[in-house]
Amino acid sequence: MNTHARFAHIVVPDWKSVLGVSVASISRAEAVSLLQRMLEEGHFTRVGFLNAHVANMASTDPEFADALADFLVLPDGIGVDIAAKLLYGEPFPANLNGTDLVPGFLRETQRPLTVGLIGAKAHNVELSVKHFGMIAPQHRFVLINDGYFTKHQEPEILERIRALRPDVLLVAMGVPRQELWIARNITEQHCTMPIAVGALFDFMSGAVPRAPLIIRRLRMEWVFRLWIEPARLWRRYVLGNPVFIARVLREKFRRSKIPA
Repeated sequence: MNTHARFAHIVVPDWKSVLGVSVASISRAEAVSLLQRMLEEGHFTRVGFLNAHVANMASTDPEFADALADFLVLPDGIGVDIAAKLLYGEPFPANLNGTDLVPGFLRETQRPLTVGLIGAKAHNVELSVKHFGMIAPQHRFVLINDGYFTKHQEPEILERIRALRPDVLLVAMGVPRQELWIARNITEQHCTMPIAVGALFDFMSGAVPRAPLIIRRLRMEWVFRLWIEPARLWRRYVLGNPVFIARVLREKFRRSKIPA
């Protein structure tokens, strides 16, 4: 289903397509307001984020690309900004990475919500529940499960989510598992807004350090992450970033050949 049609009820000033994925081109204030309105109106909305790594995976995995078409996708990182400049002549209005946007959105939302957390290692998700409770005490945070469950355990976990039916379900299982898991399993019977949050619980628990603020403001957090986790992330950044730019340039060339 076309993303624009799927989210016809959402007022978004602009959408930008990056390697076939439609991304909402909105400011941070607009994003927070939009998420709040979706919850207020009870619109079941899957939320995800597109960075260069996610775009690369969607380019080679049709099932993942199809899943993202049913998500409200927000821009994450300098890579998609470079893509937007190359393809549209201007960057996205804001870097809406989930690590910053989700805690901020919950802090700023005053209507009490029930928020379920699932994913990451047990210790990290437990600490994240406590930390969320401190920064946004107006909400109820419920630990559903860590991310290391078996297929045999899954029905019980899904029933637990359905019985709780949180307003927001934060899913931290890594890309593409978290998006595919949401697409295959989570419906309006389970929650109003499932959000694929990647490494958020690892950051919130302190298990993985954030880059210093100055590095984040320079949009170079990926360099810091590569420095502290080179064995795990070198393929994603050292190989993946040039591949992403090459794919964007190929897309730009393809568009230039299409008659106006």
